[in-house]
Amino acid sequence: MTEADSDGGSGDVAEVALIVGSGPGISASCARLFAQSGMRVAVAARDPDKPVLTALEQAHGVHRYGCDASDPAAVAGLFDSVARDLGAPRLVVHNIDGRVAGIFGKKITEADPGMVLETLHNAAFSAFLVGQQAARWMRQNAPAANGARGTIVFTNASAALKGFPSSAAFAMACHAKTGLAQSMARELMPQGIHIVNVPIDAAIGWTQPDGSRAHRRAGTTVDDNMVDPDRIAETYLQLHRQHRSTWAFEVVLRPWVEKW
Repeated sequence: MTEADSDGGSGDVAEVALIVGSGPGISASCARLFAQSGMRVAVAARDPDKPVLTALEQAHGVHRYGCDASDPAAVAGLFDSVARDLGAPRLVVHNIDGRVAGIFGKKITEADPGMVLETLHNAAFSAFLVGQQAARWMRQNAPAANGARGTIVFTNASAALKGFPSSAAFAMACHAKTGLAQSMARELMPQGIHIVNVPIDAAIGWTQPDGSRAHRRAGTTVDDNMVDPDRIAETYLQLHRQHRSTWAFEVVLRPWVEKW
């Protein structure tokens, strides 16, 4: 039985999940949960030798791949390699923020055009490339019992909903990802491919080596005032498992104390 034949009730072959853009927060939480749920998991990053990724490989059997997600040839090669090594993916998560360090907090009159273009390239263009390859592979998947062929999740941010001051480049990139996801959903959901846009409207507090949850700019979490990446991963898995009669397109995640 091939991977394309596996998802339909027999359970003989595990589903394949690919997470593009990997770090210690959302991507690591997704990789752990997906692996614990019986999936074969691949993670891709420009630097596949990050300590967090080697730890995921050792603890959960996650497969690591190097990939510049803004390079069309590299993304196509990534999907070819994952399909060859593990099987065609049923769940793909694009989890790339894309902001270059120097563009953060720049007023419109101060933003360097080159950095703006790089941010768009890293975030929105990479989302297009990953979404395009995921769609190409998933269209070949045999439908599951409910007709689903796969799920593509785009991690987004509150800038997808509102453009903040001194954040033009990021707002452009996030709005572009939303438009991409909307177009893909209208095109691909009738073909059995679930598309989800997930704006996260808060700081993400991921678990530090000392066991606390913290964000580099927002400090340490108090009373779950920051989003927990483990809970984000649970949401992504639940979205993947939704019945197509109730497929959600956009799910905004924010902690209970967030003002919006």
